[in-house]
Amino acid sequence: MKHLQQEIEAAVEVLLLQQIILYPTDTVWGLGCDAELPRAVERIYKLKQRPASKSCIVLVADEAMFARYAATVPPNLPELLAAQQRPTTYVVPASRYVAANLLAEDGTIGLRVVRGDEFCFKMLRRLGHGVVSTSANLSGQPGPAIYAEIDPAIVRGADHVVGWRQDDATRSAPSRVVRVLPDGQLEVLRD
Repeated sequence: MKHLQQEIEAAVEVLLLQQIILYPTDTVWGLGCDAELPRAVERIYKLKQRPASKSCIVLVADEAMFARYAATVPPNLPELLAAQQRPTTYVVPASRYVAANLLAEDGTIGLRVVRGDEFCFKMLRRLGHGVVSTSANLSGQPGPAIYAEIDPAIVRGADHVVGWRQDDATRSAPSRVVRVLPDGQLEVLRD
């Protein structure tokens, strides 16, 4: 297995080529691409056999990257991030930088600031863009918590498979998903 920095560099190189990676996120294994590239996003939907009407989330490294992809940043974002107990995706109005085919019908996008996952955090910092994160499964199938559960068709369909944590059997749940309301309050969409 490659060293962490080598894995990060290899993943970023593929993302810069506008291709798809299969990678361990801060929750489950996911498929990803640069969140600003509609053609790469389209390839993920095709690989997953997912309806284009279903939106995906975007992983970001920090509050500044969150602000790039949110048309409106919750004024209490630092407090929300400080208070979160587990990975949480915040649904907010999307900015013009998000690939249009990632958006929900109401023009929102789910953004998650990566905390506690060294690979994802460093990959996002190195790339300088948000990365799509959608579970690495065929649409309608369970999301893979560990690498061994990923359908071989998904593995074959990715342009690059990250070697980091492939042997890790630690199971994580998908993120909590909340909508940020105009007053800064949260509406839980998935707990």
